[in-house]
Amino acid sequence: MKWLGIQQAWQAGQKLWRSCLGAITFYTCIPIPMSWGLEFERIARWAPVVGLFIGVILAVLDAVLQQLGVPNLTRSGIIVVSWVALTGGLHLDGVMDTADGLGVQDPKRRLEVMADSVTGAFGAMAAIALLLLKMAALTDIETHRWLALITVAGWGRWGQVVAISMYPYLKPTGKGAFHKQGIQVPQDSLWGAFLLLGVCGLPLGVNRGSLELAVISAGGGCAIALLTGFWFYRQLGGHTGDTYGAVVEWTEALLLCLLTIFL
Repeated sequence: MKWLGIQQAWQAGQKLWRSCLGAITFYTCIPIPMSWGLEFERIARWAPVVGLFIGVILAVLDAVLQQLGVPNLTRSGIIVVSWVALTGGLHLDGVMDTADGLGVQDPKRRLEVMADSVTGAFGAMAAIALLLLKMAALTDIETHRWLALITVAGWGRWGQVVAISMYPYLKPTGKGAFHKQGIQVPQDSLWGAFLLLGVCGLPLGVNRGSLELAVISAGGGCAIALLTGFWFYRQLGGHTGDTYGAVVEWTEALLLCLLTIFL
């Protein structure tokens, strides 16, 4: 019986690991061989973890560029471009499609416009505005850039999980439909929130005077993620795969702007 229990635990752990790898494959351009037995069922629960993973990669790249003497503005530009490259523009595409849809005056045509692969003027403007905000905010952040990159990427994807959990999905099929079908409420949102709260508290282990930074990172990230998802819900009456991506990107950009005040 004891051996049977250990075997079951091992199989459950392997399933979780393959699911996590599936999430990394889905949400990023990091190549992971399919021969590793990737699983894509319920991968949305891993979105905050993937965000933290992306943030760590960007933070390491930022530190390397700083050691090489790359100026702050150029370094921030490289980080933002690398950010888009790591995700293959998956979420940025959602920003553009969502902006094109919201630019239509007739609410009944918004989903139709969002499904069109051609990027319109509103989508182009939204992408430019978002990338400029990220680059400007990163340039203004002089200390704890590593924390900023890690936490904003995590909270952005937690906002996506909350949007999937709380709001109706507006299409019978689509890229985001299987996320909605596989989400478990409320545990998938709660465990991600606790994980991110712990990450936001990391500065306290180094400097007790960083309490304000920890509170702003945690409270601000949570509030912006929730409000961003709610705003898109109010505009459209629900969410799609495109708005999930828009929640990620706008939460990241707005939280970075907030952190400029304190960093």
